[in-house]
Amino acid sequence: MADYVNKQVIELNKVNEENRNRATRSVKTETHLSDGRLRLYRLAAVCFGVLCLLQVTLNISLRLAFYNRGNETVERDQLQTSYNTLTEERDQLQTSYNTLTEERDQLQKERDDLMRKFSNLKQTCPDGWQKFNSSWYFLSTETKTWKESREDCLERGADLVIVNSDMEQFLLGLNKGAWIGLTDCVTEGTWRWVDDTPLTISYWHSQQPDNGRDDPKNGEEDCVELNIETWRPAKAWNDQSCLDNRHWICEKVV
Repeated sequence: MADYVNKQVIELNKVNEENRNRATRSVKTETHLSDGRLRLYRLAAVCFGVLCLLQVTLNISLRLAFYNRGNETVERDQLQTSYNTLTEERDQLQTSYNTLTEERDQLQKERDDLMRKFSNLKQTCPDGWQKFNSSWYFLSTETKTWKESREDCLERGADLVIVNSDMEQFLLGLNKGAWIGLTDCVTEGTWRWVDDTPLTISYWHSQQPDNGRDDPKNGEEDCVELNIETWRPAKAWNDQSCLDNRHWICEKVV
């Protein structure tokens, strides 16, 4: 009987021990679970905090970027305005410089003309020459063809006279016919001076030039004489055969 009771007590103790072990394991398990959840909560909180910090940093960075971009735009516009202003001022200065250069060149030309005229006033005409305005004139005492007359003028450093006014014809004081530097030998009917300038002012006598219509035996009349011996100077030009002999007038611009 005593042995039976002891066995029952021993078994009861074993059962109680097992129950205590189960309870301990259960508590430990729950404790581990609670610790794991706590760590997860803490990790989630840390992650959330980091995300919030990143968001704040991103917002600040974006604001600074937009602010700097706005400043750069303002500075760029200011630089463009300054560039445009400087460009306008440069163009104005260039225009002023060009104007001053033209005025300087014009004054230089006027000065040179005045110096040349002053120098001409001090010069005396060589023997056989007359002076009128800024030119010297040589009146021949012999007669030659138009071509020979021009060659004589060229040897004297001059050329056959180019008549620019009827006053010039008066002042020459001719009382004879004389070759002048006008011809249409290159193109019939196109009269040009010996310096190759076209005829603009003319002093033809009535019905002249006629190219020898009144006297066909003379052939074509391609050269011009100033015939003051026969006609008044204001209308004293006559076309004549270049092979005829006439006096001539040389002109030297000085």
